[in-house]
Amino acid sequence: MTLVGLADELVDLIAEVDPLNVFLDGHPGFDDSLGDLSEAAEARQADRARAIEAHARELAPAEREERITQAVVLQQCEALQTRLQARLVEHTLADFEVSPLARLFRALPRVSPADDERERNFLARLAAVPQLLAQSGDRHRAGIEAGRLAVRRRVEAAIAGIDDYLAERVPDPLLRPRLSPAGDSRRAELIADRIRPALATYRALLAEEVAPAGRPDERPGLCWLPDGEATYEALARMHTTTRRTPAELHAVGRELIAEIRQEYTALGMELVGLRGMREVLVKLQSDPALRWRDGEQILAAARDALARAEEVAPRWFGRIPTARCAVAAVPEAEAPSASAAYYVPAALDGSRPGTYYANTYKATERDRSLAETTAFHEGVPGHHFQISLAQTLDGLPQLRRVAWINAYLEGWALYSERLADEIGLFSSPVGRLGMLSNELMRAARLVVDTGLHAFGWTREQSIDYLRTNTAMSEVEVVEETDRYIEMPGQALAYMTGRIEFERLRKEAETALGSAFDVRAFHDLVLGSGPVPLDVLSGIVADWTTRVGSQGA
Repeated sequence: MTLVGLADELVDLIAEVDPLNVFLDGHPGFDDSLGDLSEAAEARQADRARAIEAHARELAPAEREERITQAVVLQQCEALQTRLQARLVEHTLADFEVSPLARLFRALPRVSPADDERERNFLARLAAVPQLLAQSGDRHRAGIEAGRLAVRRRVEAAIAGIDDYLAERVPDPLLRPRLSPAGDSRRAELIADRIRPALATYRALLAEEVAPAGRPDERPGLCWLPDGEATYEALARMHTTTRRTPAELHAVGRELIAEIRQEYTALGMELVGLRGMREVLVKLQSDPALRWRDGEQILAAARDALARAEEVAPRWFGRIPTARCAVAAVPEAEAPSASAAYYVPAALDGSRPGTYYANTYKATERDRSLAETTAFHEGVPGHHFQISLAQTLDGLPQLRRVAWINAYLEGWALYSERLADEIGLFSSPVGRLGMLSNELMRAARLVVDTGLHAFGWTREQSIDYLRTNTAMSEVEVVEETDRYIEMPGQALAYMTGRIEFERLRKEAETALGSAFDVRAFHDLVLGSGPVPLDVLSGIVADWTTRVGSQGA
């Protein structure tokens, strides 16, 4: 089989494993499924990934683009096997990236059934919810038997979420997609007769079996589970696409924290006349002028920041996405537990635009210093810019356009925040302070994520470290800690990726001197789609050599 054929087969396998994958919304053939969580299915899927990997290794492509495709196929096969072998589904209850329950209420409602077939497929997914929950329960029991126990606090959070849903204390997210009158009637039947009873059964299992066996806050990391250290090392490699050990990443995080704190403190002194980071934070949080009036003001600020970025983009990029970034409020049902903002790519079938969601819940309590840097990260020139371009790259296998390579995706988005500063997009020093606040958080993630999962930190140790070394509010500190507990390794990707983007640009600038063109550099690193960091390094090295030889 050709590399393109293997890449296409792998896309179908990824869609089979995770039909709710946000990068594959609209990929035909799987939008009537919620996936199969059984151990037998996962064993078959891992075998298929190994077979694709073995076939890809047998090939010896001569062309540069084929070699890149081969590297992406191999990395994605390894990543898929890592995710399946980690068995996180057995002990992850509340996090949206892994937990079937959380994915059900966040990922499923974002679909847009635009025709009769898509509506039938959406209803088929609703009909499959009881089986998904039953399989999830089976995996929790298997995890308990093997000693892979959930964290009790996260189980209790999942139970509370189910209770809110069953008591109708929150809007039903499954009612969000618009359906025909007949589809609405069928959906109401499924929710009343199948989904709510299945959730009640699942809730009982969590309360009676999973929570009593749960780990305490003193042992939240993977290192407390059987084979946990090896599992975490594999997840760290997957998320960073590097061979850096947890100890090395931990040390990098501590070094970066010291550097960014100095810059933050210096800007804080200039802005509010205070030297200590916490003093600056308290001052900013107590200033009524730095609070939002209402949710609409949050959305207006996001639209304004993105408009400024779009206006100057042609001076920094040769390739510009044709589709603009939509802006919307985080849906009401998920807003209380959602992050401050996130991006959802456009559906491949065109049924949904790429959208930057800003959380307007409790708008008057939110820190407006983060608004601009978050918009640049999630929208332009960050996720929307990169993902929209990748979706339209002609001549590349679909895998090259939709691969979830975390270090590349998040590394570019974090690089974009500093690029926005270089371009001059921040409207005030307060916005720049927000950028540094975000950088402190991303550097601290390297320390805390490894601390929890490799070095046995308690939940309170994580909270204390974030409280002392970042500019996050108390609510954010707690939310971030619980995120790291249930998403081991994912938080390592941001700063690891940004460091590599910055290193590659600096080396190219040094090597090419006056021949360096930042527009050409950006088009280059975005022009191959998501790739592992070592592959990206090779792409930039080849380009630097080629451009340098042309100027010699």
